[in-house]
Order: sequence, then C-alpha cells, then structure tokens
Amino acid sequence: MAEETDYAIKVEKLSKRYGNLLAVNDISFTVDKGEVFALLGPNGAGKTTTVEIIDTIRTPTSGKVTLLGMDVTKKKHDIVRRIGVLPQGFTSFDRITVRETLQYYSRLYRGRNTDIDGLIELVDLKDKAKEQYKNLSGGLRQRLGIALALVNDPEVVFLDEPTTGLDPRARREVWDVLLGLKKKGKTVFLTTHYMEEAELLADIVAIISKGKIIAMGSPAELIESNTTYLVLTLQSVDEKVFEIIRKMGFEPVLDNHREIKIRVEHTDDVQKILSAIKDAGAMYHGLDVGKPNLEEVFLKLTGEALHGGPAGERGAE
Repeated sequence: MAEETDYAIKVEKLSKRYGNLLAVNDISFTVDKGEVFALLGPNGAGKTTTVEIIDTIRTPTSGKVTLLGMDVTKKKHDIVRRIGVLPQGFTSFDRITVRETLQYYSRLYRGRNTDIDGLIELVDLKDKAKEQYKNLSGGLRQRLGIALALVNDPEVVFLDEPTTGLDPRARREVWDVLLGLKKKGKTVFLTTHYMEEAELLADIVAIISKGKIIAMGSPAELIESNTTYLVLTLQSVDEKVFEIIRKMGFEPVLDNHREIKIRVEHTDDVQKILSAIKDAGAMYHGLDVGKPNLEEVFLKLTGEALHGGPAGERGAE
C-alpha cells in the first residue's frame, strides 16, 4: 500500500557510486504535490542519475527514495503507472505522425480513454497532428515528447533536460508548454542547466554540484540569501570603458554581445562609474541596474559558470 503524504517525492541520504566515481553524494530533499521542482547544475553534476533513481530506472547504492508514498526499489510496477517521463535525448519513430505516435504509446499504457486531441492541443501541435516525426523540428519533437510523458495522465512528470539543444525560440515554446503543466497542477521534476529555465518555471530550485546539493529554496530565496550586491550592465560599450572600470577597482565581465557586467556593492558606485566614463569621453548605448539572478548565485556557490558541455562530457551523470 502507498503511504499517503503531502509530498510527491522524498529523498533520504541518497548516494550512487559507479566504481570510484561518486555520482550522487548523500543528498536529501522532498518535493510537494503540485510543485515544480528544478534540479539545477552543469553536465556531470549528478542530475540525470538522481532523476533516473527516483523514476525507478536506476537503483541507488545507498539511501531511500519514496515516490507517491512507495519505495522506488520495491514498488516499480505500481509506480510506473502513475508517472510520466521525458528522458534526455528523446526520440521516436520516423515514419508515423504525431497523432499516431500518441495513439501508439497510449496503447502501451492500455489507455483506452486517453484524450489524444487534448494532449495535442496542450502542447500546441494541432497544426502538426498529421506530420511525420522525421519532419518535425527539434522544438516540435520536444513538445511531442512532453505529450507522450502525459499519455497515462501521470501524477508526477519527470523532464530531463527538456530544452537542451534547442534554439532560443524553440526553448521558449517548450517553456510555454511546461507552464501549462504547472497551471494544471501536475507535480513536475525538472532537471536543467539553464538558469533562466529554472528561474521562470520552478517553485523550488536545488543546486547540485559534484553530486551534492549545495543550496535549495525558491529562486527569490536563493538570490536574496546569497547575494548582497547589484549588477550594473552596460550595453554596446567601446574599448575604453573596460579599462576605465578596471582602474577604478571593479572587475567587469565582458560577454560576446559587447555587454559589460559589473558587480557593485552600493548604489553610489553606479554613479561613480557612469561619471568616470563620461569624463573620459567613452561611450555606451544602454544600461541596466538590477539584482543578481540565479547564475550569479551559482557562480558564487560553486566558483564555476553554468553551461552545457559537449555530449561526450556527460559521463555518468
């Protein structure tokens, strides 16, 4: 019998070892029912291993995981009927249509009453219902994958890196679908290495680095508790601006879009920087002053930038 609890997932002192590699290192957390929970970290941090243990694909080396009140190592047959999974690198059959794909997977779950039209509408594929899988773009394929994860009307949905490899427009289209799941009250367990994705979608974010959870809370809580500074962004700067700011004792960061980001402790520092640039006759074409985001928090906590590496670097994630 499943134990009725207020949480959908409970992880207690979970570890997973592959030979000498400790991929997941003694982590504990809970996920409430109806919550969007994001496990945030770079490739190789242990995200995929964690989610595959929770959704019964892998077995833990030690620790305990309960899903919907059931031990994942003992109740796999009962659990799989009540969850949906979109694995990393999802693919399907090339020569069957969107509708046929959903019908096929629905039969695997013996879902005679599956609302195929409703799923197609939910992921905004109505205009592509008769399109073969091989002709779909990456974003459309991911939307179909999310629909497939819902064919059995699951209580908990696992989405492992759902927007990896997509262009910015396709990524935002997938985000719209995920926000739809949130509105429907589904419990969603999301793994990602995109800060903006976690900040937009998640109620709770857990930051994982080298197999350990190093911070957890709502996006706003993580930002509030881990940063005490502002970020000044200067857009379309000329070459002199960078050196002016460095000579003032600040550490500007220049990105690929000719934007400079400067961490400032006091609002007075902003005016000092702008005045110095004006006095030197240097130029910039836009500015923004705001609170740090999750990426700043991650940099502070881990000392490394969060980005996706090549597929070959994932290893036993």
